[in-house]
Amino acid sequence: MSKIINKFVCQSCGYVSPKWSGKCPNCDAWSSFVEELVSHNKKSSVAKNSKLKPISIKDVESENQSRLKTNINEFDRVLGGGIVSGSVILIGGDPGIGKSTLMLQMAAKIKDKTVLYVTGEESLKQIKLRAERLNILSSDIQLFAETNLEIVADVIENASPDIAIIDSIQTLYLPQLESSPGSIGQMREATTILTRLAKQKNISIFLIGHITKDGSIAGPKVVEHIVDTVLQFEGERHYSFRILRSLKNRFGSTNEIGIFEMREEGLCEVLNPSKIFLSERSLNSSGSAIVSTIEGTRPLLVEVQALVTPTSYGMPQRTVTGFDLRRLQMLLAVIEKRAGIRLGGHDVFVNVAGGIRIDEPAADLAVVLSIVSSFKDTPINSNLVTIGEVGLSGEIRNVSFIEKRIQEAIKLGFSEIIIPQGNSKLSLTNNCKLIIANSISDALNIFSNK
Repeated sequence: MSKIINKFVCQSCGYVSPKWSGKCPNCDAWSSFVEELVSHNKKSSVAKNSKLKPISIKDVESENQSRLKTNINEFDRVLGGGIVSGSVILIGGDPGIGKSTLMLQMAAKIKDKTVLYVTGEESLKQIKLRAERLNILSSDIQLFAETNLEIVADVIENASPDIAIIDSIQTLYLPQLESSPGSIGQMREATTILTRLAKQKNISIFLIGHITKDGSIAGPKVVEHIVDTVLQFEGERHYSFRILRSLKNRFGSTNEIGIFEMREEGLCEVLNPSKIFLSERSLNSSGSAIVSTIEGTRPLLVEVQALVTPTSYGMPQRTVTGFDLRRLQMLLAVIEKRAGIRLGGHDVFVNVAGGIRIDEPAADLAVVLSIVSSFKDTPINSNLVTIGEVGLSGEIRNVSFIEKRIQEAIKLGFSEIIIPQGNSKLSLTNNCKLIIANSISDALNIFSNK
């Protein structure tokens, strides 16, 4: 006989408590606990004399996963080559960044396959208006507006589409649960039921999810553990570029990204992102440096801008956009200690142009050179690309994928490249000048040579 018990679950991290608390002891979130009712059955449904036995890994039959092409190259790249049948894919991103637009474009480009679009946030008329704006009117796309999870699951099972899109997972609710839609219990149950349905019927299901203020996908991490793939849209709303990044992929690599540009006709693939990111840079301007960075396995050339001015306040400002603030503070300390340039009385502003974010340490040298360039008001050679991680001793450490980075720079016409001493052994045959730098002092010599 089942027993109904209640528990309190933190809506930020999923922490479970037997009683309500004002502050979550796990994630320190305030007023995040919500009561949930759970049916608890003490008797196990597993037979004691079960004949199920484990098998050797050698006896497991291997199977080649068939993939369905979306005909959007950047999307296929992130998915690892296409959509795997029966997989569940969670897509997160800021409101209005393009999640629903990408799903509609994907549904229209997949030929001879039935796509079911389940909407819980918009009406069918709103979906059709967006489809008309994107010039997408395909008879293979079926629409259904519902938030009751039981009804949605029955419709998917009866319609048996090749692909089902749920927009969004936060709107679905199971009537048996007392908690409101979007709570941890509802999201966990909805994801579990849809995942089971996808595996049983071999239907690929896309789940659109909201994100929180800190940029993570709303809901507990257990939701991300249930699904096969987690993708996240990144990019500033005021910029047209969007980056689709793979955070988890059971059927492919997590080292791939897709780059899109938002236009009136929808999301368009960016085939040469480096050229676009550098198209608006001003030549012979101080405080500007070009870095060859790696996003996934793709090399990108982006512009790092810096502005150093005497401070008008008691405490100098340190402001960054697209770069880590703590790493900037570390680099400023290295510049003062190892290069003898005093920046304690100056405001320092650093910006990565184009609205993208750089998280890898290979951009350290570009940040250092752009700061010194602005401080000395001396422009850096417009044909120079910088690559290198800066250590606390002022040394420039080697980086990975150095040949990919250099080839991307050469392809765009750059003739001089600063690389670390550890990456100097290369087998490149292209005509370019490699400047070997062992420390930031070696790299800063480019200003004394002007």
